[in-house]
Amino acid sequence: MPTPKTSAPRGIALMLAALSALGPFSIDTYLPSFHDIGQSLRATPIEVQQTLTAYLIPFAIMALWHGAISDAFGRRRVILVTLALFGLSVAGCLFATRIEHLWVLRALQGMSAGAGIVISRAIVRDLYDGPAAHRLMSHMNMMFALAPAVAPLIGGRLQAWFGWRSVFAFLVLATLALWLACWHLLPETLPSERRQSLHLGYLARTYWKVLSSPAFLFACGGLALNFAGFFIYVMSAPVFLMRHLGVSETGFLWLFGPAMVGLMAGSWLSGRLAGKLSLRQMIARGYLVMGAAALGNVALNLWLPPVLPWSVAPILVYTFGMSLAMPCLTLLALDPFPMQRGLAASCQMFLQAGSNGLVAGVLAPALWGSTLTLALGMGALMLLGATSAFLYRRFSS
Repeated sequence: MPTPKTSAPRGIALMLAALSALGPFSIDTYLPSFHDIGQSLRATPIEVQQTLTAYLIPFAIMALWHGAISDAFGRRRVILVTLALFGLSVAGCLFATRIEHLWVLRALQGMSAGAGIVISRAIVRDLYDGPAAHRLMSHMNMMFALAPAVAPLIGGRLQAWFGWRSVFAFLVLATLALWLACWHLLPETLPSERRQSLHLGYLARTYWKVLSSPAFLFACGGLALNFAGFFIYVMSAPVFLMRHLGVSETGFLWLFGPAMVGLMAGSWLSGRLAGKLSLRQMIARGYLVMGAAALGNVALNLWLPPVLPWSVAPILVYTFGMSLAMPCLTLLALDPFPMQRGLAASCQMFLQAGSNGLVAGVLAPALWGSTLTLALGMGALMLLGATSAFLYRRFSS
């Protein structure tokens, strides 16, 4: 088995998972507070929904740069600075008095939150190669899966007990705890002799090299489209759960619980099969599972009215298949660029976040009118993702 290329502390998977989960966690935690935020700040539901778009678009733009900056200055320093900026912008939400304040502050959070997930992927490839990298990525995904399940439960309880501002107070404390953990435990995994230039000409050539690579783009397309098939439900959660399925603001576990089980189980199995099946074999099996889930979801919504637990059962199966394929597609996208892994991870996250922004701002509102349209959206996005992964195989051979 490959050995670490530099010293890796115990618990590195947990720390990297926490870093990569911070951004999604800060999305899902305040979803149960949408109604209260709207009432408190005299904002319409669409205006409150746009706090997600305000977060995701800057997230996508800055994700394009976090990796290149860490290639130049090192992973640890960039992580510590961006965590501090994120915590300060979250703290500002405690004092917001208009919805426009939340738009600006959420945009600032989006600008800094992407560093964790981008740089954590680069750190995996700094430390390991081959099956060991696959296993660590799978373990990260398995722990990362807890975030979308736990976040709305915590947010729902805080909302019920103390109101929406308490959700942001909790996020401030969580960010501070993570910053302290990284300060004490996170090593620098990029030696100074491997660092890259921030010279404009070099960056322009390297970004062009990465973003003009068909294999890279199709691998990233598969990742983004697979995730979008699930993310439409995340972004539609208040409508899907509270309007269509009749659950309360503390009942978000009905969606995020099955999603967590699927994500964790798929990531666990993907890690167990690392080195036994090739990355491409694992991806093919993931799409078989996702296809069965998407087809079953449409069939259930054609034959049954929206009802628990059947309306959420296909999401468990879909996220299981998605998690089988996700670590493999991530590694395949980064592998062609061994000297610019941070920059390549930035490009990967830029495409992912841009897709998420479109889902949050356009696709989810267009589909959340019924559970059937959401199911059809999942199926269409999965088919597009499978097409993208197939084209990756053509262009990488």
